Amino acid sequence: MSAKILVVDDEPSILDLVVAYLEKEGYEVLTAVDGVSGLKIARRQKPDLIVLDILLPGIDGLEVLAQLRRESDVYVIMLTAKTEETDKIVGLSVGADDYLTKPFSPRELVARIKAALRRLKGGVSLQDEKVLNFKHIRIDTGSRQVWVEGRLVDLTTTEFDLLATLAEHLGRVLSREQLLERVWGYNYYGEIRVVDVHIGHIRQKLGDEEFIATVRGVGYRFEDREE
Repeated sequence: MSAKILVVDDEPSILDLVVAYLEKEGYEVLTAVDGVSGLKIARRQKPDLIVLDILLPGIDGLEVLAQLRRESDVYVIMLTAKTEETDKIVGLSVGADDYLTKPFSPRELVARIKAALRRLKGGVSLQDEKVLNFKHIRIDTGSRQVWVEGRLVDLTTTEFDLLATLAEHLGRVLSREQLLERVWGYNYYGEIRVVDVHIGHIRQKLGDEEFIATVRGVGYRFEDREE
C-alpha cells in the first residue's frame, strides 16, 4: 500500500507541482489550501506524512502543527517563504521534523519524503540489541519507548531516532552531519540547526541535560552519567 501524504499550501502553482511529483512516485496525495481544512483532513485521513506551509489563510501552519502535536507524532515537513533563521527555528520548536525554504527543488522534497518514509517504516539502522539499559534511562528500540527513572517519556518519531542513535554510540561523538545522515536520511544541505533544536527538545523531555553532552565545534555525545 502506498504512503498517504497530505500537502497543505495555498499557492496553486506549488501545490500542483508537488502533487504531480508525488503522484508520479506512486503516493496517495491529499491536498488542502488553508489551515482549517488541512487540520480536518489530517485528523480524518491520518496521513503518513504532511507537507505544511507556514503562511496559510485562516489559521497558519504553526498553529496547525501545534494542534496536531497535541494528538499526533505524524512526520511534518514545513515549507516557508521566509529566510530568517528565527522563522525556521520557530517551526522546529513547535514540533516540525524538517523544513524547506521556498523556492525549493521538488526533487529535493521528494528525496526527503522518501528518506523519512523509509525511516518511519523501518526505524533507524540500529544494532540487534532491542533494549538499551543505562543507569537512569532505558531505551526500547522494539517498542520505541523511553523511560527515565521509571517515567515513560513521550518522544516524537524523530526525537526517538535521534536519541537512540546517540545512545547506541555510547561515549562516541557524532557530528551534526553524521546525525543528519543517520536520522534524517538525506544528504546534508546546510539544515544543521534542525539537529540542535531536536536535541533541545529531547533534553527538555528527559528532564536532564547530562544524558547528551555538547562537544563544542564537533557535535553531541550520549553519556551514561554517574550516580
